[in-house]
Amino acid sequence: MEYLLPYGLEWANLLVRWLHIITGIAWIGASFYFVWLDNSIRPPAPGSDLAKKGVSGELWAVHGGGFYNPQKYLVAPAELPKELHWFKWEAYTTWLSGIALLTIAYYFNAQAMMVDKQVADLSSLQAIGIGIGFLVAGWIVYDALCRSPLGKSEKWLGLVVFVLLLVSAYALTHLLSGRAAFIHIGAMIGTMMVANVAMVIIPGQRKMVQAMQAGSLPDPVHGIKAKQRSVHNNYFTLPVLFIMISNHYAMTYQNRNAWLVLGFIMAAGVFIRHFFNLRHKGRVEWRYPAIGAALLLAVAVAIAPSKPAAVKPAADPAAQFAKVKAIIDTRCVACHSATPTQPGFATAPAGVLFDTADQVHQRAAQIHKRAVEQKDMPIGNLTNMTEAERAELGAWFAAGAK
Repeated sequence: MEYLLPYGLEWANLLVRWLHIITGIAWIGASFYFVWLDNSIRPPAPGSDLAKKGVSGELWAVHGGGFYNPQKYLVAPAELPKELHWFKWEAYTTWLSGIALLTIAYYFNAQAMMVDKQVADLSSLQAIGIGIGFLVAGWIVYDALCRSPLGKSEKWLGLVVFVLLLVSAYALTHLLSGRAAFIHIGAMIGTMMVANVAMVIIPGQRKMVQAMQAGSLPDPVHGIKAKQRSVHNNYFTLPVLFIMISNHYAMTYQNRNAWLVLGFIMAAGVFIRHFFNLRHKGRVEWRYPAIGAALLLAVAVAIAPSKPAAVKPAADPAAQFAKVKAIIDTRCVACHSATPTQPGFATAPAGVLFDTADQVHQRAAQIHKRAVEQKDMPIGNLTNMTEAERAELGAWFAAGAK
């Protein structure tokens, strides 16, 4: 039955990834909605019934054939309603499914997915320990910064937290494979986000509810702290969403300055998010998306591949292809086969097969991109493809991939 383990992990990966996306949509959607709501509500007229009731803002909206009238109380309503909805399980389930997915996709196959011996020659346990260590340390340092005097200045706090993430990205890209480094920065931010909910936002709201139940006025400091962490989570979302899809784009994580690439893209996400947050308040400031677009353009230009040198056609294309097929059989077919022999792989990644000459020829451009330009394949260079072999593949492609 041991041979079924990789197949079972494939199904676990599929189902947990699906759950992670569903719950992530629910959590991020709720975050976007409430930040929009907070920025869009307008204060009631002075002396109106709403103002007398303690309503600090309200909004009328139409959706799905109905009219909605949400109201916000600055501290708390005069009387606690019998039924109160808590937004927490979206966050908890997203994080739990994300950690499960990280374990299935990376920790169960750490040598293939996390270790790049050209970066650092680590054991599987060392790689896993580094990954988990950054998740824990990231939250501890971030939370300490928020609770320190620095937490009183949102601009300086935001800058220092960004530097913390940048330093972490630099360290991880010099310890783990580029793909694993990126995904662990995403997991680190996700851990900060869910810990904000579990350790600050929900406990603060519980204290406010308990105070009302005891007949006393809630301490507004709990609402202020919860709002701060909620806003942080809102700005974290676009960087996290990029990292979730980054494993499909080796041009970003395989770059020798991948930590800087990630930093520029995260900063672009923050500027773009800030534009929408201001827009909800009625302020349209195009400089922020312009800055975001400029950062993304700068990254695209900086990591663009250089023009390949001209290559003379091979004197004997058949002999050249025989060398190429031998390299692929030795270095690639362990994973990219109808019957993979590499431990941890039940099926060929992305359905890419190199068993036959026709399959190799059909994927010539993809082979060149991944093995020669980006050098992210073989994954983690598990099969020790040499630079000379990559050059041979490059020369074959440049000569027409015959």
